[in-house]
Amino acid sequence: MSFFPASFEELIDRFAALPGIGRKSAQRLAFHVLGLPEGEAEAFAQAILTARQSVHTCPICQNLTDGEICSICADSKRDRSVVCVMAEARDVASLERSREYNGVYHVLHGVLSPMSHVGPDDIRVTELVKRVSEGEIQEVIMATNPDTEGDATAMYISRLLKPFGVRVTRLAYGIPVGSNLEFTDDATLVRALEGRRDM
Repeated sequence: MSFFPASFEELIDRFAALPGIGRKSAQRLAFHVLGLPEGEAEAFAQAILTARQSVHTCPICQNLTDGEICSICADSKRDRSVVCVMAEARDVASLERSREYNGVYHVLHGVLSPMSHVGPDDIRVTELVKRVSEGEIQEVIMATNPDTEGDATAMYISRLLKPFGVRVTRLAYGIPVGSNLEFTDDATLVRALEGRRDM
């Protein structure tokens, strides 16, 4: 038996369908939205519709944009000889926050995952190979997650790019800054040792 009107239950269900949102969080969000002044609620709904209609993938790097090309590809100060390959568009923001990387990106929109029936044709690998074949790119940095699917994707792309003679690197793995060796798992310690560098 439902305690709420059907339209309110529908709103809760919509929020609960979002990734990482449980039923209680969905209920809180629904109550919050219901409590918004009418103008703010309309602006919220309109922002969703506008984003759905105007946001698309950049034809160069496959990142999200609402323009002809994304702001990173449009920036003439970026180093176009280095491409950082990310699994998802949200990963770009993580690296951009560091303010240390000045190259460009390529977003795959997924990783290889045979268990989930995701193969090379389901992610944006062909577009990356085409970019590399044009000859301007000298290094491809694989920045997929350090898990089975991320590693498999990085290895697959590395093999595809080998004939082009570009340098393919992988983000280093290691011990998080500020953590304690005592609590670091064995796999992380092994990868930290393998990725060590001169001081």
